[in-house]
Amino acid sequence: MLYTSSRNSGLKIPFSKAVLKGISDDGGLFVPESFPKLDVEALFEKKWNYVKLCTEVMKGYLPQIEDEKLEEILYKSYSGKFAGEDIVKTVKAGDVAFLELFHGPTMAFKDMALSVLPYLIAEARSIEKSSVKTVILAATSGDTGKAALEAFRDVGGTEVIVVFPEHGVSQIQKIQMKTQQGDNLHVIGIDGNFDDAQNAVKRIFKDQNLTAYLRNKNMSFSSANSINIGRLLPQTVYYFYAYFQMIDNGCIKPGDKLNFCVPTGNFGDILAGYYAQKMGLPVNRLICASNENKILTDFFRTGVYDINRMFFKTKSPSMDILVSSNLERLLFHVLGSDQAVLELMDSLYRTGRFEIDTGVFEESDIFYAGFCGEEESFDGIRHMHGSHGYIMDTHTAVAYGVYGKYLKETGDCHKTIILSTASPFKFSDSICDCLGIGYDTCDIFSSVRNLAETTHMPIPVPLVKIMDLPLLHDSCCKVEDLTDSIINVLEVRK
Repeated sequence: MLYTSSRNSGLKIPFSKAVLKGISDDGGLFVPESFPKLDVEALFEKKWNYVKLCTEVMKGYLPQIEDEKLEEILYKSYSGKFAGEDIVKTVKAGDVAFLELFHGPTMAFKDMALSVLPYLIAEARSIEKSSVKTVILAATSGDTGKAALEAFRDVGGTEVIVVFPEHGVSQIQKIQMKTQQGDNLHVIGIDGNFDDAQNAVKRIFKDQNLTAYLRNKNMSFSSANSINIGRLLPQTVYYFYAYFQMIDNGCIKPGDKLNFCVPTGNFGDILAGYYAQKMGLPVNRLICASNENKILTDFFRTGVYDINRMFFKTKSPSMDILVSSNLERLLFHVLGSDQAVLELMDSLYRTGRFEIDTGVFEESDIFYAGFCGEEESFDGIRHMHGSHGYIMDTHTAVAYGVYGKYLKETGDCHKTIILSTASPFKFSDSICDCLGIGYDTCDIFSSVRNLAETTHMPIPVPLVKIMDLPLLHDSCCKVEDLTDSIINVLEVRK
């Protein structure tokens, strides 16, 4: 198994190099040359726990790591970090099944992969016999930042720099990042939105002068975003695990096809579902759910991807994205041409748009795309709470709203799992506003306490831990000054 660039299929490198680089020098994303094929029914019969299943699903992508060593890495990644033995669990509320992915240390689905990534990078450094310090540079729309900071805290041979939109994340997300302890961790807010942060980080990765600067200091950049293939691959596992849980619950039989409805921003989570389907998981539809920033809905329905549009700041901020980076990987897989991808990305850079023939998706007909407005998603939160006593976060509520529209439009009777990507407590002020729960707007944690009291839900332990922590990170800069801010950070840490 080798990895190539979405913009240069002539490049062939092993996983160890791909995970350390994070992004290709040509600006492309690393993709596997092929998809390992799994016998899903044989996997189910084994009744493996999450770590064992993770080993079986991922080992085909990581031939440089022996199976026993990979299992050891994955055990260390997940052991003692998640609430409950299941790591993830499927919860039924009414006629809907939710795959709860937020029981990790930062209460968001990003923990599922970022708990693994530091160990994969450490193993890659060992394989490559590298003494070069890895500088993890990541842009975040809210959840990746805290998950990366937590995962890489005090990990030897690494420095971590997280860049986030100062006014584009929830108060809880911001507090989680700004209180994060760890001698190798740095947080920088920018005056802009997530796309500004992500584009700036991509430019920095391609900045040859900065690359040379790092090389002189025995450092190199890598990424913790899902643009890093080491972030993406572990996310394929919970699709298999969810499928097996649905069999165990008597909802489906082995071999039945299943829908997955995914709240989508940067397209990494749903792309992992596409990879799982390519590996043999019986998937009927991947339902791509967008909020009012519905660029993906428009793209799948028209073939036009156009960022020249109004940007909305919503109550589901992790989905407030117009440039969905992982879409590039999907384009590479369906178009089968690095040159075509290169031309599309060049058009996006120059004009802010590109266009393809939607017929390229007809062969598998796996993707459905829809969007849900803010009031519609709030209606869903109120309905699930009032009818079933279940609280969704604002992102999961978008997926729930899109799933309702999908049913009306298609009448599809396949069983569906909605990926629940964050704890409602991470967006407690929005949930309280939605449910009419009062709180003190001057006290960040008032909404957390009042939500817990009203719903009789315990405050998640990771949130309790940060309530009294001091703010440790207060850096903020203009987008155009980000390179200088990063250099300043690294000069202090040299």
